[in-house]
Amino acid sequence: MADKNILVIGSSNTDMVVKTDRFPKPGETILGGEFFMFGGGKGGNQAVAAARLGGNVTFLCKVGTDVFGDNAIQGYKKESVETNYILRDQEQASGVALITVDSEGENSIIVAPGANNNLSIADITESINLIHQADIVLLQLEIPLKTVSHVLKLAKESHKKVILNPAPAAVLSDEDYKNLFLITPNETEAELLSGISVTDEGSAAKAAIHLKEKGVKNVVITMGKNGAYVDAKDFVGLIASPIAKAVDSTAAGDVFNGALAVALAQERSWKETVEFACKAASISVTRMGAQLSAPYLYELI
Repeated sequence: MADKNILVIGSSNTDMVVKTDRFPKPGETILGGEFFMFGGGKGGNQAVAAARLGGNVTFLCKVGTDVFGDNAIQGYKKESVETNYILRDQEQASGVALITVDSEGENSIIVAPGANNNLSIADITESINLIHQADIVLLQLEIPLKTVSHVLKLAKESHKKVILNPAPAAVLSDEDYKNLFLITPNETEAELLSGISVTDEGSAAKAAIHLKEKGVKNVVITMGKNGAYVDAKDFVGLIASPIAKAVDSTAAGDVFNGALAVALAQERSWKETVEFACKAASISVTRMGAQLSAPYLYELI
């Protein structure tokens, strides 16, 4: 078990998934295959992934007062995620995501954020003790950007290690970068943030340097089946990902980030940390679903 406290602040959704041979064209209706309903949302996915891998995880999010919110909270409890700080929104419904997965395991996702959009600065201020008690704070961008920026500022002031998974991609302020211990974009997000097209190790290295020049201490750029490029304190270079037959890549990035948080909480080296995260993500793509695809610690040993 990781001794240090991991605080995940972010989104909670219910994922509704349809499998299909191919994605429909605009205006086209096609018959799909199986339908599944899973717990999701980048925040929820990362919280569950970290908990399954042995992390001591508290999750701060906002859900509606509907059945989706009830089911989400029960799901987190079953995964040993601390749920006492999950907020209930009286106005907005819980977030949902409509996901199509094709025969190659690629996905297309539309999210209706609902209550996630109402996780406010005031909510964070009321939960400031959570940040004080945390050792690592893990965030994504499926909640309001102004709320994320407020968390980054508070966490930096409290000398906490802050990990930002900048997904979905959004423009960050100069202050945001300076408040980060680690940023973890994928190739697309790295290009948006740096202006550099990331296609291989060389271009990933250039993008990572650009991000570090903005003030981020460490950078990990995820590159799908090719692994992850690392520019960190004690390691610089590409770390390969284990070969896996992808069935559903929906939460691979989230599993990667949850695993990163756990390994950093255990104070592993950067090379060991990213290898651990790559292995966890490679297992997740072989399974359907978001939170359900996250591996348990015994599967990585």
